[in-house]
Amino acid sequence: MKKARLWKSFVPVVVNLLLGIPAVVPIFLTWYFLSNGPLAELGWTQRDPNEDDGMLLWLIIVIPVVACFGGIWALTNLWMRRRLFAEGPPYPYWPVSVTLVLAPFFLATGFA
Repeated sequence: MKKARLWKSFVPVVVNLLLGIPAVVPIFLTWYFLSNGPLAELGWTQRDPNEDDGMLLWLIIVIPVVACFGGIWALTNLWMRRRLFAEGPPYPYWPVSVTLVLAPFFLATGFA
């Protein structure tokens, strides 16, 4: 019985880490949009001097990519949470899942 519980706890970890690899694209697109748009207007970042297409084009690209990935991630985690962890509070599951999805992005940024 203990092996089954251990196996069930590793499945969401592996799945969220694997989902974190393609998550690099929507996270980068979101950061690029924010750093060249609203954060640059506030003076917190500097705009890319080569970026002259405007922000509407970036919104047309960023929103579908982030929405598609967010939907896949949320549906996958809802399904895993319901199937593998029927009992217990959901509170520690979601912060750990978000952290695991963000981990490959921050590792790639740290080593780049």
